[in-house]
Amino acid sequence: MLSHGQVVRLIFGLKLRELRQERGFTPAELARACDVSVSYLNEIEKGKKYPKADKILSMSKVLGVSYDQLTSLTLSRRLEPISQLLQSDVLKEFPLEMFGLEPIRIVELIADAPAKMNAFISTLFEIARNYELRQENFFLAALRSYQEMHDNYFEELEQDVRTFIVEEQLSSAAPFDTTQLERVLVEKYGYTIDRTILGDYGSLGRLRSVYQPKLSRLLLRPGLTRAQESFVLGREVAFNYLNLKERPYVNANFPVRSFDEVLNNFKASYFASALLMEEDSLVRDVQQFFSADHWDPNRLLDLLTKYGVSPEMFMQRITNLLPRHFGLQSLFFLRFDQAKANAPYVLTKELHLSRLHNPHGNELHEHYCRRWISLRLIHECRSVALRQAPAFSIGAQRSRYPNEDEYLCLTLARAGTAVEPAVSVTVGLLCDDNLRNKIRFLDDPAIVQKRVNETCERCQIPDCEVRAAPPVEVERRERREQLRGAISNLVNAG
Repeated sequence: MLSHGQVVRLIFGLKLRELRQERGFTPAELARACDVSVSYLNEIEKGKKYPKADKILSMSKVLGVSYDQLTSLTLSRRLEPISQLLQSDVLKEFPLEMFGLEPIRIVELIADAPAKMNAFISTLFEIARNYELRQENFFLAALRSYQEMHDNYFEELEQDVRTFIVEEQLSSAAPFDTTQLERVLVEKYGYTIDRTILGDYGSLGRLRSVYQPKLSRLLLRPGLTRAQESFVLGREVAFNYLNLKERPYVNANFPVRSFDEVLNNFKASYFASALLMEEDSLVRDVQQFFSADHWDPNRLLDLLTKYGVSPEMFMQRITNLLPRHFGLQSLFFLRFDQAKANAPYVLTKELHLSRLHNPHGNELHEHYCRRWISLRLIHECRSVALRQAPAFSIGAQRSRYPNEDEYLCLTLARAGTAVEPAVSVTVGLLCDDNLRNKIRFLDDPAIVQKRVNETCERCQIPDCEVRAAPPVEVERRERREQLRGAISNLVNAG
């Protein structure tokens, strides 16, 4: 990440170069007037060096500005977006090194072409404003990119889990005995665990846990399932064992304060899932599942039962293992939520490995394709839940997109009553020769095959039985093409 000193040097250099150019000085002329070398002045303007006070005073006199004006962190209106970016928490906290980017390279890029970078940054800010993108969106997008860079598999975290199990002499047999985790939290890390207090806060009904750092006390909501409590305990162990200081203190929808907090929460969640679903054991079970001659949803249900985890935990965990152990790197993960019956479907989590797969999230308030199995199973669960709630469903579908890419989508969905939330989680695997070699049931006729699109507004399927909105974007493109053709004929007439 960019340090405060780097930001100060860069802003000073940008301001110095702008003033020099406004006053009509060449680098050589200003260097001579201020009694410094041209190379030293060049390093100052590029943000690599910061001059001593006497040199700053000399420069301010030559350029006709005050000492305070030259050393302030305020840039001119023309370069204001660069100043906003450099002083924002986003760039200060973003771990450039994690992506193989040296902060000095960012500094040099801005210093070499400030006007072009200013235009580029202004464009990004305008897009962010138009789509109401917040710092949280940026950090979460950066986290997804980080996961994609590593194929969502992190060897060091897998090894940390193995080491922790050996050090604490734990049993990793499925389902994982989470009383072991509670013992570690209490005896090793000094926790007290309360399962009653949080139940008194009805307005915080979505919170499953709250950690009170001053009291070293973990509050667990009464009525959590075994899977939910296991994950919370595993995550708390991870925060301590991995020494992750910047962390959220609640389990969901926490206000994001820094990228480190987002990253550490991901690491702790990864650790917890790897702890509850031991790598070698789960790989063997998935291999056996893929080797079946026919698609059988009960086999997937048996794995959920064996490991005692939630559908989301299980599906996210296999996205860790499929690229590394099965060579399946073209995959996506989606989580859809629906707050209550007839409410909009919201894509709350997504991950795409190797390429930007369809489907993906959009911020245009359009209607996601109802032919996606992710949404179809939520709808089906809602219908069942009218008679008996909660409802749970498992399904498979081969979805073919307009670009002819086809994915095997495995989906788990559940729904409560009409006024309670529903959710689905989906793993999509690109249908190619590699997948056929790995999954024997891929061509099972029992697996539904459908042509799908991204959103109803952009869909050209003429006979869609579940369309939720007219294809307005398709119609708009057709009108634009007709207009373009008419203009072309008019221009080229004669």
